[in-house]
Amino acid sequence: MNTSVFAPWDDPGEKPLIQFRNVTKRFGEFTAIDNLSLDIFEKEFFALLGPSGCGKTTMMRMLAGFETPTEGQIMLAGQDIDPIPPNKRAVNMMFQSYALFPHLSVWENIAFGLRRDSMPKHDLEERVEAMLRLTRLEQFARRKPHQISGGQRQRVALARSLAKAPKLLLLDEPLGALDKKLRQDTQFELMDIQEKTGTTFVIVTHDQEEAMTVASRVAVMDQGQLMQVATPDRIYETPNSVYVADFIGDVNIIRGRARQNGGDGYHIDWAEGQEALTAASDNGFDTGQSCHLAIRPEKVAITAERPSDAANAVQGKVHDIAYLGNLSTYYVELPNGIIIKAQTANTRRISRRSYTWEDPVWLSWTATAGVLLAN
Repeated sequence: MNTSVFAPWDDPGEKPLIQFRNVTKRFGEFTAIDNLSLDIFEKEFFALLGPSGCGKTTMMRMLAGFETPTEGQIMLAGQDIDPIPPNKRAVNMMFQSYALFPHLSVWENIAFGLRRDSMPKHDLEERVEAMLRLTRLEQFARRKPHQISGGQRQRVALARSLAKAPKLLLLDEPLGALDKKLRQDTQFELMDIQEKTGTTFVIVTHDQEEAMTVASRVAVMDQGQLMQVATPDRIYETPNSVYVADFIGDVNIIRGRARQNGGDGYHIDWAEGQEALTAASDNGFDTGQSCHLAIRPEKVAITAERPSDAANAVQGKVHDIAYLGNLSTYYVELPNGIIIKAQTANTRRISRRSYTWEDPVWLSWTATAGVLLAN
């Protein structure tokens, strides 16, 4: 999704489709959602991302009407949805298991909810055919679920969920049952269908790559709280905490103490006998304040000689190499035992690799490559 064009969250005049207002949800003594407030806008593909037990599924179940908030309000299109039963909400939910009827054909599975709503026959037929076209299932219309692949069953569940034209579609780990290659293909199909229909999608996933691929914005959650809500590029490039930096992608985190170095520059004292590192940060740090420097491995250069003009350069030896086909990650051990990862693109054949185990190497990065974090 082109977030430079589509960014209703940056427009103060835009009214959110969904508003969580100071929502808390308790199960006995356990607080699953802790005083959480969040706005989700129309036509967004919004991802709730976090480890098991962080509260993301509870949020989704409250939107669907299967749970009610202990405190606070959830608004859908300006209306408090708490009193509205699940079947009367303009919300549909697609489950990880797909929950298709095994004895009904693909066509009948998609038509099921429309029949329950007593839609006139002609309109129903038109709607089912439109959903089959949208999900590219026309040729499978007469087959039963067991006669089609997992990826096709996933599309049937999606077509059935969209048939009733909900304002909001909830997707609970929808690609969990698919293998990696099919997952990736299906992610792009989901994005395409979401854009074509203009339906607001909220997806729950613990797969960071999936969230970063499909979503217009991602909410990273932990223990019932929102850690950061932002576009995927902001979450990756400017995480607001060590938790978010560490949860999304691969990262090096170096602990130290900050010393001001004029303007937004800082020196970081981080290891006995090592030169101070330099970093820039818009967030203010007091001299002596403990800090964490988060640097993505692809922003760390690896060379045999010390680069003459690098803002930060440390020497170590290659401890391990992870070969990922298109990339290699070098795990470099510094004299003080800290390991820093550097990633390079494999543009040449592996037999011509420049560095191997135990080689002495220099790692370097710019003053703006890392993000300086307080916690």
